[in-house]
Amino acid sequence: MLATMVDYDPHVHRVDYLKHPTNNLETLLHLIKGCLGTGLLAMPEGFKYCGMTFGIVFFILIALFATYCIHVLVGSQYILCKKKKVGLLLYGDSMEYACEIGPVCFRKYRKIGSLLSNIFLVSYQIGACCIYWVFVGTSLKYVLDVYTTEIYPLYGYMLVMFIPHCLIMCVRNLKLLAPFSLVADVISLVTFGVVFYYIFEHLDSRFDERDSIGRNVQDYPLFFGTVLFSLQSLPICISVENNMKSPEYFLKPFGVLNIGFAILSFFYLFVGIFGYWRYGDDIKSTITLNFPPEDILAEVIILSYCLCIYVSYGLNAYVPITIIYDGYLEPKLGADASKLKKLTVEMLLRFLFVIVTCALSVTIPLLGLIISFCGSVCLSALGLIFPAFLEMCAYWEEGKSKLKTFSFWKEMAMIFIGLVGMFSGLYSTVRSMYEKLSTGDY
Repeated sequence: MLATMVDYDPHVHRVDYLKHPTNNLETLLHLIKGCLGTGLLAMPEGFKYCGMTFGIVFFILIALFATYCIHVLVGSQYILCKKKKVGLLLYGDSMEYACEIGPVCFRKYRKIGSLLSNIFLVSYQIGACCIYWVFVGTSLKYVLDVYTTEIYPLYGYMLVMFIPHCLIMCVRNLKLLAPFSLVADVISLVTFGVVFYYIFEHLDSRFDERDSIGRNVQDYPLFFGTVLFSLQSLPICISVENNMKSPEYFLKPFGVLNIGFAILSFFYLFVGIFGYWRYGDDIKSTITLNFPPEDILAEVIILSYCLCIYVSYGLNAYVPITIIYDGYLEPKLGADASKLKKLTVEMLLRFLFVIVTCALSVTIPLLGLIISFCGSVCLSALGLIFPAFLEMCAYWEEGKSKLKTFSFWKEMAMIFIGLVGMFSGLYSTVRSMYEKLSTGDY
């Protein structure tokens, strides 16, 4: 079997699965574009949780560790593809096959492995869409409160967006959103430029006044979750690697992943440091809410970026809809189901997705804490725990991940760190959510 595995190269057969493969430069641009979003604007608040010195040190450590975990994930999927002799395995399929060839105790749970990975993927994307919804509602309220005599509640602004969100969910072909995505990319670049303008406009010598160490250790997991959500956008990383024309360059020392994450880390660290330096403890869950709302420039940028986030909602909803409909609902309908019936079920699922994300957003309108929750809980599983499990199973037959080997204890350490991050982040975010919701501080 080993000889057969060596002879089969999944990368050679990858093109059989792709309709529009991307070259290395296109993949790098997609990676950077996909990972630069609301997390960047939330990074200064993350530094408030951890302090300036600890924030810089922990950010670098988390960024290096997150990058390494993606190396482990993609490398393990490559080995699994070689053994199964297929050009491409999706995340859920990788978990299922890993259980099949891994330790005997996992083999009867292969369907559960696939289900778990899909649950975390869907949960992560639902959380991301809730973040977009809260961001748009909060931004609209921040700007429009200046022009209204009566102060309307936050949930009112979010409910106003219900019909527009239903409309964008009616777009089933992502190619139709491509022109809007291009405009959104341009607006995003301009927005980041304006962020730097407001940061440096009145930046003075208050650096020494900023905490070098976070005041509350219980808030450190919030920083961990924020960084993980912002930097390790796992569905994006998997998606761009899966669509590469030359996937062998993704994990090279100077390949797409390392270069992309180096650029992303610089941006996040830069905004985090200088954003916290500029606003200190007054920093909001997204730095755009620190801009003077009466400034025309701030108003235009905030409202324009709302359009970007609105388009991103439709793009991010595509992943969970595809997983749920293609993987679970469509097979239940049967091969003889009419096109009308299939379309009806899919559209009902899409509208249900809007209702669920709207209800969650209105109930818990806490942008920064939702970001931390998604990062610490969902990405701890998808980006830390599951990659270690995949690597263990991928090399189990060769004995490289058996007990007493270095690989085994390394994988155990990754799983342990992931579990600590998950449960400590879960505790910290739920505690903070309860405190804020009970006091109305949001």
